[in-house]
Amino acid sequence: MEYGLSKTVSLSFEQAIEKITDELKKEGFGILTEIDVKETLKNKLNIDFRKYKILGACNPPIAYKALELEENIGLLLPCNVIVYEKENKCVVSIFNPLVMTKLIDKKELAAIAEEVKQKLQNALDRV
Repeated sequence: MEYGLSKTVSLSFEQAIEKITDELKKEGFGILTEIDVKETLKNKLNIDFRKYKILGACNPPIAYKALELEENIGLLLPCNVIVYEKENKCVVSIFNPLVMTKLIDKKELAAIAEEVKQKLQNALDRV
């Protein structure tokens, strides 16, 4: 099972961030966290790295359902989305929530993971 859903796009880095954020919003996700890997590596290690951001996306109603079933599911939340530059293009990748079903054997969570995967895939398809 692939642990990520990915797409290479011809958008600029900034356009890709904006587009995936907008498309996730249409699926009920908000961005809770944003980690600028390039900036962090420069500040902490004085390393020049390509543009690379990690976005923590969350759909609150679905997260609540999952937390009600498995309180430790928070270890796997929020859904990480990465956007990075690669060879004059951008890659947008999203964590495949079905991977969680390999870690946690609960039938009810599998249904939630499938719902989340579909919403994330819908957003990615529109980027």
